[in-house]
Amino acid sequence: MTGTSSAYTRKRWTIFATLALMYILVYFYRVSLAVVAGDVSRELNLTPEELGMLSGVMFYVYAVAQLPLGPMIDHLGSRVVISGCGVLTTCGGLLFSQADTLLLAMVARVLIGIGTASVLMATFTLFSHWYSKSEFGRVSGFMVSLGNLGNLAATAPLALAVGIFGWRNAFLAVGVVQALVTVLVFVKVQDRPAGRPVLDESASTQKMAMMAAWREIFSTRDFWLLGMISFSWYGNYLALQALWGGPYLMDVLHLSRKAAGSMLMFTSFGFIVGSSCIDTVARKILKSYKKTLLAGQLVLLLFMTSFTGWVEAVPQSLLPGVFFLIGLAVSSGVMIYPIIRSMFPVGIVGTALTSLNFYVLMGAAVTQQIMGVIVGSYGGSAGRISAEGLHTAFMFPITALVLSILLYSRSREYGQLG
Repeated sequence: MTGTSSAYTRKRWTIFATLALMYILVYFYRVSLAVVAGDVSRELNLTPEELGMLSGVMFYVYAVAQLPLGPMIDHLGSRVVISGCGVLTTCGGLLFSQADTLLLAMVARVLIGIGTASVLMATFTLFSHWYSKSEFGRVSGFMVSLGNLGNLAATAPLALAVGIFGWRNAFLAVGVVQALVTVLVFVKVQDRPAGRPVLDESASTQKMAMMAAWREIFSTRDFWLLGMISFSWYGNYLALQALWGGPYLMDVLHLSRKAAGSMLMFTSFGFIVGSSCIDTVARKILKSYKKTLLAGQLVLLLFMTSFTGWVEAVPQSLLPGVFFLIGLAVSSGVMIYPIIRSMFPVGIVGTALTSLNFYVLMGAAVTQQIMGVIVGSYGGSAGRISAEGLHTAFMFPITALVLSILLYSRSREYGQLG
């Protein structure tokens, strides 16, 4: 019995490690444009509006893909869906490295968006079968924490690689790694433990028809409230980390590309540290997923206001601390996953997770594009963006976060920890 238990433990952590490699690449693709925004803009001769559109299109298709992918995950299994989507990501990554027009770059980003769309939610669906409900918050936070290694790779290390090899060769190498990890997922991942009961203490595991699942999910008021705060949380984070943080640091604070990449890296450090311990904070200190989420979003709101101008008065030696605290506050957003896990039965958890992730990724897409329009309205060209335009643009995600915090505070508590 001990040998069987030991083999089971090894198997689920092998699966965890394999999927973590895939998610690291997902996060790299999400945020890597911030560091190379100037290079890509100059080489493809992009306006700020076009740059915002290029960044946002990946998140639009990523978000829309969530809806059909949820039922696919529930019915086909995570392994097949992640592996198939990994092939699309590989094609998109290789195409982006060779794109010489905005159109080709857009097609590449669309492929990457569709390809990466399934990874985290399919992983969490798989975890619902391999880990108990009480373990879910911890293991999902750990996965997000490890995924942020891709975030780290897309900051200072990417800036260094681009400086040595150029942005095209850097993305070509990542495309090759993506292909290898996709094969690894197909070989190593297993959807459910063989010969063991599903680890769900209270809910039926019966699969529900797609329309019935969506009806149950979208008729739940608190799902909409959670969706709103998910939209604003991720919109704020990726507005900074995936696109406009790089231009802000380089064009407004006049940092070099390498220094800007290093500064954004501190946000990643904060997110990694926070994601590693946020479940403990929720369980041991605040005894509530909801309170932990709201507290973190309030801190995020405070620091996002810095990009309306006051961060420019902060001594440069203190900037790493500001960006680290932003990352720490952002990590509270991973509480949306144990909350949604507690809202619905495990038989539709894949559909519920991907439906919620629709809001997460739409937040990233809409925020980046609208900010691009605002920045462009203040003039400027490829690689030359005004401080006033960026100050005004950051008001959009800040305002959205204020409204979503107020609305979500009216939701009920799920996954009671107290």
